[in-house]
Amino acid sequence: MAESRKASRYIVPVAVAGVAAATIGLVPALAASGDPDLPEITAQQLIEKIAASDTQTLSGTFRISTDLGLPLDGLTSGLGSLAGGMGGAGGSSSADPSERLTQLVSGSHTLRVAADGPERQKLTLLDGSDEYSLIHNGDDVWAYDSKSKEVFHEKAPAGADAPGAHEGPKGQELPGTPKQLADEVLKAAGDTTSITVDGTAKVAGRDAYQLVIKPKQSGSTVESVKIAVDAANGTPLKFTLSSVEGGKPVVDAGFTKIDFSKPAASDFTFKAPEGAKVTEGGAEKAAGEKSDPFGGQLPGGLEDAFGGFGPGADSGKGGVNVIGEGWTTIAKIDSGAPVPRTDEAPKEFQGLLDSFGDKVTGAFGSGTLFKTKIVNALLTDEGKVYVGAVTKDALVDAANAGK
Repeated sequence: MAESRKASRYIVPVAVAGVAAATIGLVPALAASGDPDLPEITAQQLIEKIAASDTQTLSGTFRISTDLGLPLDGLTSGLGSLAGGMGGAGGSSSADPSERLTQLVSGSHTLRVAADGPERQKLTLLDGSDEYSLIHNGDDVWAYDSKSKEVFHEKAPAGADAPGAHEGPKGQELPGTPKQLADEVLKAAGDTTSITVDGTAKVAGRDAYQLVIKPKQSGSTVESVKIAVDAANGTPLKFTLSSVEGGKPVVDAGFTKIDFSKPAASDFTFKAPEGAKVTEGGAEKAAGEKSDPFGGQLPGGLEDAFGGFGPGADSGKGGVNVIGEGWTTIAKIDSGAPVPRTDEAPKEFQGLLDSFGDKVTGAFGSGTLFKTKIVNALLTDEGKVYVGAVTKDALVDAANAGK
């Protein structure tokens, strides 16, 4: 979706720079046969172009395909059995975005999007004849599920575009101009990443440059990240994340149609249909806090582990140790207690674990490996967790070294 000038200068460049931690390749773009013939540009110039983008309005159609390599049939079956054994969650609205948008993590989906600055955005997920719409208009956020005829409403977070809202980790102000962005990326450059411009492409009828980000380290599960950038205005049009395992991209998301003119104001208005069930987000959140034993946080330091994972993470925070650097960073978490034997767990939970966990052994002892095409995690029988966008061998080596 489109961002305001401030959002464009902060969010998009930081997404690129955060993945990079980077060495900027100064290789010019060369047009391949059939691709648009555009002026040569370096990776540094292209990053500056993204940072300078002031796109605030757009509408179009977006296609996203996700293949994490999860055994979804077994996982879905296990989760269903587990939920049934626990009596189900109950009480939530089918229009709640936190519930509904999770389906984007698998399969292919088509969405319509529209944006008019930082105050108005709309996303509609198409599923056959049914639609799910999420609308932000000023102080209100509405969600509507046409299949169940349920509505979810809550107030937009206060100060969403206030000073400091786009701060980086540990409250550091993020670079705000193209030159500052390039300087910060170059300052953080190391030997772990290659960033180049590799040819051009047509995306949604627009001429685009291809920004390619690749790890130089062995042991990472990431093969490459490719971002198609609009040659005229610097707006990212397509994002592709590929795994070293090959096959379909882990994430392939991009516009199939796009129009940068201002959408009609009526696109962002919403009135709950007569007879629809309306759930207020504030009330649901309060009810959830009463029944949530973790107070909205993951137990055992996992919140800190996944919130601060990656280069530059605080290795002493929340009982998390960070091993390695760059693309092969591994977070180590010690629960301090052995893992209960799975054969003593409820049969529903055993089925869930068996659906996507593999037993592994090494000098560290034994444990269970949970795999996707990108992020893998090793849970040892002693209660230690090793997680990262790294291969199985890299996790086992880390566990052996930490024995």
